[in-house]
Amino acid sequence: MTFDELDARAATLDAAHAATDLRERFLLPPGTVYLDGNSLGALPRSVPAAVRDAVEQQWGHDLVASWNTHGWWDAPVRVGDAIGRLVGAAPGQVVVGDSTSVRLHQSLHAAAALRPGRSVVLTEPGSFPTDQYVIAGVADQVGWRVEHATPAELAARLTPDVAVVVLSHVDYRTGELLDLPGITAAAHDAGALVLWDLCHSAGAVPVGLDEHHVDLAVGCGYKYLNGGPGAPAYGYVAARHQDAFVNVVPGWHGHAQPFAMADDYVGAPGISRARIGTPPMLSLLALEAALQAFDGVEIGDVRARSLSLTRFLRDAIADVVPGSAFASPEADERRGSQVALRHPDAYGIVQALAARGVVGDFRTPDVVRLGVAAPYLTHTDLVTAVRALHEVLERGEHRDPAWTTRNAVT
Repeated sequence: MTFDELDARAATLDAAHAATDLRERFLLPPGTVYLDGNSLGALPRSVPAAVRDAVEQQWGHDLVASWNTHGWWDAPVRVGDAIGRLVGAAPGQVVVGDSTSVRLHQSLHAAAALRPGRSVVLTEPGSFPTDQYVIAGVADQVGWRVEHATPAELAARLTPDVAVVVLSHVDYRTGELLDLPGITAAAHDAGALVLWDLCHSAGAVPVGLDEHHVDLAVGCGYKYLNGGPGAPAYGYVAARHQDAFVNVVPGWHGHAQPFAMADDYVGAPGISRARIGTPPMLSLLALEAALQAFDGVEIGDVRARSLSLTRFLRDAIADVVPGSAFASPEADERRGSQVALRHPDAYGIVQALAARGVVGDFRTPDVVRLGVAAPYLTHTDLVTAVRALHEVLERGEHRDPAWTTRNAVT
């Protein structure tokens, strides 16, 4: 297919998906095609004013009264409910605050308490490094043995010793989307819990935590949720587990009577018992404002747009860059909201594309990751990206010595 044909096809698809084009809800730099929303989401238009109000009025003028008058105290659960809508969780099951690492650590300890006597945590090899580090650390603390299995091997590895299965819903490198309903059901049949990492799916892919009877989940706020750098993470605890949820980090915000200043810890009822300490209010309020970008939008419609965009991007690359080695799955139903390529000069390709205004990212050792945040990308944007990729490779720009020295953040 020629670029003229791609342009025409993109225009047709953009017209067909006009109802889910939310670009006007974001502040994007002119001349940039942003394909790194799976690392740091773009800035929602609603955030600057919200942060200004939080700083100047709530903090600057109303001071400590804002814990009551502006609802600071309730924000972790209130914002949790807003995220819950996007991941299929009824109110009162998601709480926001701290980092993904802390939330994962907390959730794993809770899983150990919920499945006493079981000695194995089962996870996938090559999962995100933080997940691996935290799993290994908690395993040492509670006496678990860490075992690894690919998704295809999981069913055969679900022995009576398995306490919890810990997996990323979407692989951070390849974009492979795992079968959350099937894996969760298989684990439950074996008496195990499942803990899902939703960092690369929340805000992009329907999750259905309640529908599929997920036990525990964690995720960050700064990727497809667009909460900004360092946005707080969230944890999901299914309502049926909340009474028995053991908070291994029992901070005062999770106490049943936090302002009684009691000497002994008593966990709060419901999801509030998963709270820890004082949340980063400015970041939390920025995340709350960012989630307004999804107002009036169903996550299923976001997914439909995403599938059209990633299908188009993959096919366009295959047409104009023959021989491309895709790391992401071919089948739409097995792909999250990204298209990943393998190339020995992947880092140079990413840098050369950025110089042309097409921002993707690199993952070691050889992955060019093109994240497709459906709310603010169009099919026309993707033609621009593919044209840039074609020209970079054809002209050998990726081999320029300027792109051989890796930055601290790749």
